Amino acid sequence: MKVMHAYRCAKSWLVCQRIAQQSVYKYSSSTQPKITTHYSVIPRENDDRWKDVEMERFSDEADVIVVGGGPAGLSCAIKLKQLAKEKGKDIRVCLFEKAQEIGMHTLSGACLEPRALKELFPDWKERGAPLHTPVKHDRFAILTKNWRIPIPILKGFPMHNDGNYVVRLGNVVKWLGEQAEELEVEIYPGFACTEVLYHEDGSVKGIATNDVGIHKDGSPKDNFERGMEFHAKVTIFSEGCHGALAKQLYLNQDFNLRENCDPQAYGIGIKEVWSVDKSKWKPGTVDHTIGWPLDRNTYGGSFLYHLDEGEPLVAVGFVTALDYSNPYLNPFREFQRFKHHPSVRGVFEGGTRIAYGARALNEGGLQNIPKLAFPGGCLIGCSPGFMNGPKIKGTHTAMKSGIVAGEAVFNALTDEERTNETQGLYVPEYEENLKQSWLWKELKSVRNVRLSFATFLGWYGGLVYTGLFYVLGRGKEPWTFKSKGPDYKHLSPASECRQIEYPKPDNKISFDLLSSIALSGTNHEHDQPAHLTLQNDDIPVMRNLAVFDGPEQRFCPAGVYEYVPLEGGQDGEMRLQINAQNCVHCKTCDIKDPSQNINWVCPEGGGGPAYNGM
Repeated sequence: MKVMHAYRCAKSWLVCQRIAQQSVYKYSSSTQPKITTHYSVIPRENDDRWKDVEMERFSDEADVIVVGGGPAGLSCAIKLKQLAKEKGKDIRVCLFEKAQEIGMHTLSGACLEPRALKELFPDWKERGAPLHTPVKHDRFAILTKNWRIPIPILKGFPMHNDGNYVVRLGNVVKWLGEQAEELEVEIYPGFACTEVLYHEDGSVKGIATNDVGIHKDGSPKDNFERGMEFHAKVTIFSEGCHGALAKQLYLNQDFNLRENCDPQAYGIGIKEVWSVDKSKWKPGTVDHTIGWPLDRNTYGGSFLYHLDEGEPLVAVGFVTALDYSNPYLNPFREFQRFKHHPSVRGVFEGGTRIAYGARALNEGGLQNIPKLAFPGGCLIGCSPGFMNGPKIKGTHTAMKSGIVAGEAVFNALTDEERTNETQGLYVPEYEENLKQSWLWKELKSVRNVRLSFATFLGWYGGLVYTGLFYVLGRGKEPWTFKSKGPDYKHLSPASECRQIEYPKPDNKISFDLLSSIALSGTNHEHDQPAHLTLQNDDIPVMRNLAVFDGPEQRFCPAGVYEYVPLEGGQDGEMRLQINAQNCVHCKTCDIKDPSQNINWVCPEGGGGPAYNGM
């Protein structure tokens, strides 16, 4: 099997090279227009427009900086301040969030397992945590094009949700933010952190926020302001899936954080919220499916959750693994097609779609987690990837990682006899303690489940493996599967794949992309450099379009990427157009781009989707 896989990879690579060379020859007489103007790619040092601009940055100091105001980051900050209050210590904790408000960029299913929440706040009910919908009915099924095959959910199955809650995670995160503020965590929403700062000894010193007031062409505006530096003894990175600063840390060869782990595996999750007819509303019902409309070799599935929050709301979504091979696959349109299945269509008939959004999610197992602690900082939450894929849950594990990090960092900060070899505080106890926690045990038990779906048997084999080795053996098998490389390498040339014909939206149950994006509340300052940066502006046409037929125009769930005719070019010649203002910050392009030419960086703080309890 390994030999055949290697052969197929080598064959695809040769095809790609041949087509790309032909493309370069075809377009060698013309030049693609300039696309990228962002200073992370185009240096300002040699740009005359910047020669008289003041570039000094002001700085501030804290004991701990937390980058990212999601469940993990807030849990960590809360635990730090809880311990400080309990022990009578004065610790300054600053948390930065790129969204305009806490919870505004949060999107998840979400069926929440409250285990970590109970640890953080045993009195969470008395405090008014917005967990209003306990799970009452649990369903799981395999879909064919016209039929639904129910699979019984027994206690011990990954999908068993007794004791869990259907929530709007953005509201939960907003509530966590309120608890953090009560504990005097300093929260700074609307501040995008774009640079990791280092001491001379190589340890992490802190972060810098991004510069603002830059024109789309990369020149300074009259109101240009340099970002600020924030220094800390420990900087905790909690950016969520595929974080921009985490990527910088992974490139740091002194840390080698990914030296002993497999490449992370990802999926793209697309979600809608509907107001449905009350007669079809079943509060507390949780419904998951696999199978149609995806083929057996494409991992993914749906969720459909009935909320109980005073009105008949249903959350529906579809997750597609990003290791798919056919460049014509369109995750958004697969989701729209799913809603027409006979077993779910009736839920939406007569209803109104009121919200839309998307985000990438980690699907890797224990073998995909990098080193978590390093001099001056640590990684928590979905940034390193603690999602339990078979459960389709990552909030409880993200929160637990934040709690463990908070405890370890607090003890390190307050240990007066502790010595440190670097200026930035190194807290290896965080990773050591995490490996002794229920989180690590849980992820170890499911470490092989996701990869069991990646054999020639597809999800048939995955279901059998899950039944034999997880349900019966609780993951005690003595082996650990290895991944077959990063998701972007799985994409095949378009010439080797069949085109997929998708039905037109009916504008009642299924919809087009532009009307969907409008429901996300997405907004960016238009006159700023595109934050979807390209290392080489020629590669999209020369390779992605020529070899893979421009897959970015299909895998992006927000219509950011379009191939349009090149003005003044040869007949049929195209160029890439980036509609950065549409971006919902899902990071799929950065993950799935087959040329790894796209680098997602933070736009000006406050830009992006404006989710309301997603």
